[in-house]
Amino acid sequence: MNVLILGAGYSGTAIASALAPLAMSVSGTTRAAEKLGRLQAAGIRPILFDGAEISDELKDVMRETTHLVQSIAPGRDGDPMFRAGTPPLAELLPRLEWVGYLSTVGVYGDHGGAWVTEDTPLNPVSQRSLERVEAENAWLEHGAQRGIPVAVLRLAGIYGPGRNAFRNLSEGTARRVIKPNQVFNRIRVEDIGAATALLAKRGVGGVFNVTDDEPAPPQDVVQEAARLMGVEPPPEIPFETADMSPMARSFYGENKRVSNARLRQAGFDPDFPNYRVSLAQLWTSGTWDRK
Repeated sequence: MNVLILGAGYSGTAIASALAPLAMSVSGTTRAAEKLGRLQAAGIRPILFDGAEISDELKDVMRETTHLVQSIAPGRDGDPMFRAGTPPLAELLPRLEWVGYLSTVGVYGDHGGAWVTEDTPLNPVSQRSLERVEAENAWLEHGAQRGIPVAVLRLAGIYGPGRNAFRNLSEGTARRVIKPNQVFNRIRVEDIGAATALLAKRGVGGVFNVTDDEPAPPQDVVQEAARLMGVEPPPEIPFETADMSPMARSFYGENKRVSNARLRQAGFDPDFPNYRVSLAQLWTSGTWDRK
């Protein structure tokens, strides 16, 4: 397979690493010239792409691409591959065999802490989640028209090496904001890579929740990380009085437990099924502080 990752950031780089053993080539885009070297060091052919202008270099790679992972957020103008002025995808990607589209569990909206599955009606609240639903539908429709499997991966809160509660504690930014009965799902970035590689290798399409097994209160994660570090956890702060950005506060407006049963039924067994296993591995391996 020839892999192209549109938006090879934190998750995209992990996906590239997981797909590399299966691929003849792995290319990835970034908006920032200063990140080209980092992608190259990760074994990814780096390409500049601002989400609008498709360069000749990118067109050449797209013509050979068999497996596409789209990780660029859509924005108000929609997914960059379906915006006005973008050439038809059948022309840009003539050899395409499989697509993975990275979405978010935010498309479900708030369910008062109840369990949701991929069959739960969508009720996006934020503008960014509304945009994700539109992009999901565009990719699924495109796949149906061309007979290409499209896997929509609805991701929970992403963390892993370099992005975790240990880093927050060490940098003094960790907080224990308490909102009664609030839970979130999470997903280790390496499990995102492994799940994507499994679906790509098997050519599987459909909608999948990519989450851990155990939705949990956010303050519990901070407390467990503090225990492993041997430090005092930060004091509890009531949600009502917490100083939070509008975006951070909006996350607490959506309370649900997200099931990963469909992904498991597809054959995926996460290495990090809950935050305790994951935090223990990050701490003992020392990778929590990886830059």
